Amino acid sequence: MLLIDRIGELLTMDSNDGKAIRGEMMSLPGIITDSAIVVDGEKIVDYGKRNDILKNYGDKITTSVDAENSLVTPGLVDPHTHAVFLGTRETEFEMRLKGKSYMEIANTGGGILNTVKQVRKSDEDTLVQKSLLRFEQMLSNGITTVEVKSGYGLSVESELKMLNVIKKLRELVPQDIVPTFLGAHEIPDEYRPDRKSEYIDSIINEMIPQVANERLAKFCDVFCEKGVFDIEDTGRILTAAKENGLGLKMHADEIEPMGGTELGVSLGARSVDHLGAISDFGIVLLAQSETAAVFLPGTTFFLGLEKYAPARQLIGSGAIVALATDFNPGSSPTTNLPMIMSIACMQMKLTPTEVWAAATINAAYAIGLEFMVGSITKGKYADIAIWNAENHKQIPYFYGEKLVKIVIKRGKVLWHS
Repeated sequence: MLLIDRIGELLTMDSNDGKAIRGEMMSLPGIITDSAIVVDGEKIVDYGKRNDILKNYGDKITTSVDAENSLVTPGLVDPHTHAVFLGTRETEFEMRLKGKSYMEIANTGGGILNTVKQVRKSDEDTLVQKSLLRFEQMLSNGITTVEVKSGYGLSVESELKMLNVIKKLRELVPQDIVPTFLGAHEIPDEYRPDRKSEYIDSIINEMIPQVANERLAKFCDVFCEKGVFDIEDTGRILTAAKENGLGLKMHADEIEPMGGTELGVSLGARSVDHLGAISDFGIVLLAQSETAAVFLPGTTFFLGLEKYAPARQLIGSGAIVALATDFNPGSSPTTNLPMIMSIACMQMKLTPTEVWAAATINAAYAIGLEFMVGSITKGKYADIAIWNAENHKQIPYFYGEKLVKIVIKRGKVLWHS
């Protein structure tokens, strides 16, 4: 057995028996001081006060990790990324600084379609190799579980290529990866300006059945936004995905109030993401549903927008809220989830405890893994981060700092500073 010993502050996120937490419960993170954790193989056996743990398990311990009176937490979970891509878009970053909007850049061949061109020309091995370093960077930021979307292929061949790359990465990287099919990320050039319906037919009749039959994705996502896929389009695609056994996700109400949240809830989506333009009715529906609201404040920050998702309203209403990097080459080129936690505190007024809930147990819920990861809970995988910090409040407080000391994934030490 492995002993994680001399923990100064243990943030368990186990206040709801390892399940997602809402509303005021997000301020009850389950903190134990002077504590220890026992791990057997891949899973957590027990945790609690150090003296009690040593008394009950002392003679069974074969190895130990000394936390040196530091903060120990669940490994972070990033429930929304586009981590497989080729090339960077710093030129577009400069264009935005000079006044061009994200949609203006996209409409002139930039944005997502810029990355699509490069991904289409690439082979699987190149995409795998270019992606590996990004997952190492994620691990150094304490991220032990990550969702990864396709969406830079936008053809049957290239979308399947991306999903096969993600499948290969699941065997190569230490994190658990949850794959999501995002063929409806943008309308490819060959279907512009007036053949969108044909592309949607291809998604529904060719891509989704192959993705489902080959079990290449757990979820299907759609970028529901003005100028891309409207509510009717999104409903058709997600209904087909559901009929093929895929879980549902949505890029919803990011820039324009499209009614995406309402659609997502009505279809039983696991999450609706972004939500900068969510309606008051959408907030009410989320609070009454099992659909998670995933905040992506790094995107709002990096695009220089002013309107963040109404976090305080959503938390106050009782919605399940989660937090993600939206790591991608255009609108959020960062794997630093702790930095995203800082932005959520400063710009969306979440408390430090709330961002921890949003980046661990609720993030795990947003990708359907809440019974495996996301909290220090008996029987869950031992995905654990040890920090160069005294308490959980210091992580969002020291914004942008690299504070991870040790990362343990399924009971094995995989990274240390």
